[in-house]
Amino acid sequence: MEFDALADGWEIWNAESTKVVLTYRPDVFDTEAFPAACLPTIYVTKGRRGRRPGRDRPSPDDSWYVTLYLEPDVTGEEREFESREAAREGAAALAGEFTRGEVNYRSLYQVPRPEFFSKLDELVGEGE
Repeated sequence: MEFDALADGWEIWNAESTKVVLTYRPDVFDTEAFPAACLPTIYVTKGRRGRRPGRDRPSPDDSWYVTLYLEPDVTGEEREFESREAAREGAAALAGEFTRGEVNYRSLYQVPRPEFFSKLDELVGEGE
């Protein structure tokens, strides 16, 4: 899956025929400054990512999904799309929203992480 342009800080981490993983600022979330598990990612998948075990391949009838993860157990809104192209555009739009500070990531956490939030605020321009 190709992207014409991604918002600043986002890059393609992995691309397969039915899954693409975009990452935000892997230079910052590098296991030294912050745990690797905190690396913001956007998954673009054919079929839901949390499918039942044993179902290795998505069905041709499955929709495409775009999901923001801030940590393995901290998930943003899942967006559904009918086509690969629409999912690609949806992922690029979500990356832009995140970069512009339009995603309320604090609301996704049950346990606040003040230092992490401060760094995200700084990166996405919210700390200005």
